[in-house]
Amino acid sequence: MRLWSINPFYLDTKGLLALWREGLLAKKVLERKTKGYKNHPQLLRFKRYQDPLLAINSFLYFVIIEAEKRGYNFDRNKISIEKPETSIIPVTKGQVYFELKHLTEKLKVRDTKQYKKVMDNSKEILTNPIFYIIDGDIEEWEKVK
Repeated sequence: MRLWSINPFYLDTKGLLALWREGLLAKKVLERKTKGYKNHPQLLRFKRYQDPLLAINSFLYFVIIEAEKRGYNFDRNKISIEKPETSIIPVTKGQVYFELKHLTEKLKVRDTKQYKKVMDNSKEILTNPIFYIIDGDIEEWEKVK
Protein backbone atom coordinates (compact mmCIF):
# COMPACT_ATOMS: atom_id res chain seq x y z
CA MET A 1 0.00 0.00 0.00
CA ARG A 2 1.37 3.41 -0.96
CA LEU A 3 -0.66 6.40 0.19
CA TRP A 4 1.39 9.14 -1.41
CA SER A 5 1.90 12.35 0.55
CA ILE A 6 2.88 14.15 -2.63
CA ASN A 7 0.17 15.69 -4.76
CA PRO A 8 -1.64 13.26 -7.09
CA PHE A 9 -0.66 15.64 -9.93
CA TYR A 10 2.77 13.99 -9.97
CA LEU A 11 1.47 10.46 -10.52
CA ASP A 12 1.23 8.78 -13.89
CA THR A 13 -1.95 6.93 -14.86
CA LYS A 14 -0.79 3.67 -13.30
CA GLY A 15 0.13 5.43 -10.06
CA LEU A 16 -3.10 7.40 -9.87
CA LEU A 17 -5.24 4.28 -10.38
CA ALA A 18 -3.22 2.39 -7.77
CA LEU A 19 -3.55 5.29 -5.32
CA TRP A 20 -7.33 5.27 -5.76
CA ARG A 21 -7.57 1.51 -5.14
CA GLU A 22 -5.19 1.59 -2.19
CA GLY A 23 -6.90 4.65 -0.72
CA LEU A 24 -10.25 2.84 -0.88
CA LEU A 25 -8.67 -0.15 0.84
CA ALA A 26 -7.30 2.17 3.53
CA LYS A 27 -10.79 3.60 3.98
CA LYS A 28 -12.21 0.08 4.46
CA VAL A 29 -9.53 -0.64 7.06
CA LEU A 30 -10.34 2.55 8.95
CA GLU A 31 -14.05 1.67 8.79
CA ARG A 32 -13.17 -1.78 10.18
CA LYS A 33 -14.70 -3.47 7.15
CA THR A 34 -11.72 -5.69 6.36
CA LYS A 35 -9.49 -8.04 8.30
CA GLY A 36 -6.23 -7.31 6.50
CA TYR A 37 -3.88 -4.31 6.57
CA LYS A 38 -5.04 -3.24 10.04
CA ASN A 39 -1.50 -2.44 11.12
CA HIS A 40 -0.14 -1.12 7.85
CA PRO A 41 2.38 1.62 8.69
CA GLN A 42 1.03 4.07 6.09
CA LEU A 43 -2.27 4.19 8.00
CA LEU A 44 -0.67 5.56 11.17
CA ARG A 45 -0.97 9.21 10.22
CA PHE A 46 -4.66 8.78 9.41
CA LYS A 47 -5.30 6.84 12.62
CA ARG A 48 -3.54 9.54 14.64
CA TYR A 49 -5.83 12.25 13.32
CA GLN A 50 -8.86 13.03 15.52
CA ASP A 51 -11.27 11.85 12.80
CA PRO A 52 -9.52 9.19 10.68
CA LEU A 53 -12.48 8.75 8.30
CA LEU A 54 -12.65 12.47 7.61
CA ALA A 55 -8.93 12.41 6.88
CA ILE A 56 -9.05 9.47 4.45
CA ASN A 57 -12.18 10.77 2.74
CA SER A 58 -10.51 14.17 2.29
CA PHE A 59 -7.39 12.43 0.96
CA LEU A 60 -9.48 10.49 -1.57
CA TYR A 61 -11.44 13.61 -2.54
CA PHE A 62 -8.23 15.20 -3.84
CA VAL A 63 -7.37 12.02 -5.74
CA ILE A 64 -10.77 12.27 -7.45
CA ILE A 65 -10.15 15.92 -8.34
CA GLU A 66 -6.90 14.99 -10.11
CA ALA A 67 -8.58 12.07 -11.86
CA GLU A 68 -11.35 14.33 -13.14
CA LYS A 69 -8.79 16.84 -14.46
CA ARG A 70 -7.45 13.98 -16.57
CA GLY A 71 -10.88 12.93 -17.77
CA TYR A 72 -11.18 9.83 -15.59
CA ASN A 73 -14.43 8.94 -13.87
CA PHE A 74 -13.72 7.77 -10.32
CA ASP A 75 -16.89 6.97 -8.39
CA ARG A 76 -17.52 9.83 -5.94
CA ASN A 77 -20.10 7.64 -4.20
CA LYS A 78 -17.26 5.58 -2.74
CA ILE A 79 -16.34 8.43 -0.43
CA SER A 80 -18.57 10.27 1.98
CA ILE A 81 -17.58 13.88 2.33
CA GLU A 82 -19.27 17.20 1.74
CA LYS A 83 -16.32 19.49 2.30
CA PRO A 84 -12.78 18.11 2.40
CA GLU A 85 -10.33 19.22 5.04
CA THR A 86 -6.96 20.68 4.09
CA SER A 87 -3.67 21.02 5.96
CA ILE A 88 -4.73 18.70 8.77
CA ILE A 89 -1.90 16.14 8.92
CA PRO A 90 1.79 16.98 9.13
CA VAL A 91 4.29 15.32 6.83
CA THR A 92 8.02 15.80 7.08
CA LYS A 93 10.07 17.49 4.39
CA GLY A 94 12.29 14.39 4.31
CA GLN A 95 9.27 12.19 3.57
CA VAL A 96 8.09 14.42 0.76
CA TYR A 97 11.54 14.41 -0.88
CA PHE A 98 11.81 10.64 -0.38
CA GLU A 99 8.46 10.06 -2.09
CA LEU A 100 9.26 12.34 -5.02
CA LYS A 101 12.58 10.56 -5.56
CA HIS A 102 10.86 7.16 -5.24
CA LEU A 103 8.24 8.19 -7.81
CA THR A 104 10.73 9.67 -10.28
CA GLU A 105 12.71 6.44 -10.26
CA LYS A 106 9.53 4.60 -11.25
CA LEU A 107 8.58 7.17 -13.87
CA LYS A 108 12.00 7.06 -15.54
CA VAL A 109 11.17 3.50 -16.52
CA ARG A 110 7.42 3.45 -17.11
CA ASP A 111 6.38 6.96 -18.22
CA THR A 112 9.06 9.32 -19.50
CA LYS A 113 6.52 12.01 -20.42
CA GLN A 114 5.21 12.12 -16.84
CA TYR A 115 8.79 12.00 -15.55
CA LYS A 116 9.59 15.18 -17.50
CA LYS A 117 6.39 16.84 -16.23
CA VAL A 118 7.37 16.02 -12.64
CA MET A 119 10.92 17.23 -13.10
CA ASP A 120 9.69 20.48 -14.66
CA ASN A 121 7.39 21.05 -11.67
CA SER A 122 9.52 19.93 -8.75
CA LYS A 123 11.07 23.20 -7.53
CA GLU A 124 8.42 23.49 -4.84
CA ILE A 125 7.01 20.06 -4.07
CA LEU A 126 3.26 20.01 -3.55
CA THR A 127 1.52 17.57 -1.23
CA ASN A 128 -1.96 16.15 -1.27
CA PRO A 129 -3.83 19.13 0.22
CA ILE A 130 -4.66 17.27 3.45
CA PHE A 131 -0.98 17.42 4.41
CA TYR A 132 1.22 20.29 5.50
CA ILE A 133 5.01 20.11 5.48
CA ILE A 134 7.11 20.28 8.64
CA ASP A 135 10.84 19.92 9.11
CA GLY A 136 12.14 16.43 9.61
CA ASP A 137 13.61 13.32 8.07
CA ILE A 138 11.76 10.44 6.45
CA GLU A 139 8.73 9.45 8.56
CA GLU A 140 9.23 6.58 11.03
CA TRP A 141 6.51 4.52 9.35
CA GLU A 142 8.20 4.59 5.93
CA LYS A 143 9.84 1.36 4.80
CA VAL A 144 13.23 2.35 3.40
CA LYS A 145 15.26 -0.26 1.56
